[in-house]
Amino acid sequence: MKTLRGLLLLALTVALAGCHTVLMSPSGDVARQQRDLIITSFVLMLLIVVPVIIATLVFAWHYRASNQKAHYDPNWDHSTIVELMIWSAPLLIIIALGAITWVSTHKLDPYRPLDRIAPGRVTPVDVKPLEVDVVALDWKWLFIYPEQNLAVVNEMAAPVDRPVRFNLTASTVMNSFFIPSLAGQIYAMPGMQTTLQAVINHPGDYWGMSSNYSGAGFSYMNFTFHGMSESDFAKWVAQAKSHGDTLDQATYAALQAPSERNPVRYYGSVAPGLYHSILNRCVQPGPTCMNMLRVPEPSGGGEASASSDSHAAMPMAHPQ
Repeated sequence: MKTLRGLLLLALTVALAGCHTVLMSPSGDVARQQRDLIITSFVLMLLIVVPVIIATLVFAWHYRASNQKAHYDPNWDHSTIVELMIWSAPLLIIIALGAITWVSTHKLDPYRPLDRIAPGRVTPVDVKPLEVDVVALDWKWLFIYPEQNLAVVNEMAAPVDRPVRFNLTASTVMNSFFIPSLAGQIYAMPGMQTTLQAVINHPGDYWGMSSNYSGAGFSYMNFTFHGMSESDFAKWVAQAKSHGDTLDQATYAALQAPSERNPVRYYGSVAPGLYHSILNRCVQPGPTCMNMLRVPEPSGGGEASASSDSHAAMPMAHPQ
C-alpha cells in the first residue's frame, strides 16, 4: 500500500511538472496586478474556508461515538456568539472582496490609459503608446502597425517598458485575444472594436493565443509576442518592412479565407484605411461602411448618418 501511494504521488508530481505557471509569474505590469488580485482574493477566501475545514474535522473527531467524555446537550438550539461568528466573518470578507473588486475593476479597465509601466514607475508623459490594430481571422491573427505602416500574421513585437494600445476586431466570429504574460484576455468581435492597454517589462518571446473557441482551426490559432529593446524593435520593423508585399483590399480578401497552421507572414506596407474598412465591414466594393449607415434620431424626427470621423463602427462599452 505504501508503495502504491508513493507511485501515485510521483505520478502526480510528474503531471504537475508539465503545468505552465505563467499566470503566477507574468512579465507585464498589468498581468502582474491581475496576479496580485487573484492571490489577494484567494487568501481572503481562505480566511473562511480553512477555519471551516479545521472546525469540521475537530467537531467530527471530538464528537465521535467512541468519545464518552464529549459534552452532549440535545436541547441546545441557539448561541448568539456562534451566530455572530457565523455571519460576521463572511460578511466582512464579502465587504473586503467587494471593495477590492470595485477598485481593481476601474484601475485595471482595459480601456484606461496606463498610469504606470511598473511598480514605482509612472508612465512618462512624453511617451506615446505603440498602436497595434489586431484582427482575429479564421484561424490566424493579423497585426497592423499604423505608425510603422506594416502588418504581420501570427507574430508581433513591442519595446520593453513602452505602453501598447491594442485596437481589436474580428472578421467573422467572436474571438478572444490573450497573451498570459502581458495582460488578461479581451474579446474581439466583428463590427465592433475593443481596446486593451498593456506593457511588457522583460525581453523575451511570449505565447499568445485565442482563448475562445472559434471553429475547426481554433487549436492552432497561436502566435508569438516578442518583447525587445527599442533598438531591437527598430531592427524588427526594418526586417518586416523589407518584404515587398503590400496588404491591400485584394490581399486581405485572400488572407481572411479560413486556413490552419499559418506561418508567419510579413507585409512591408498597408493600404491606407484598411483596418478602418475591416472594422466597418466594407473591405470589398459595394457594402456601405457601418459607421456611415443612417440611424434614427433619438427624437424620432428623422435619420442621421454616423460620423464619418468615427474609427469604430460600434465601440464596446466599458466602465467609466
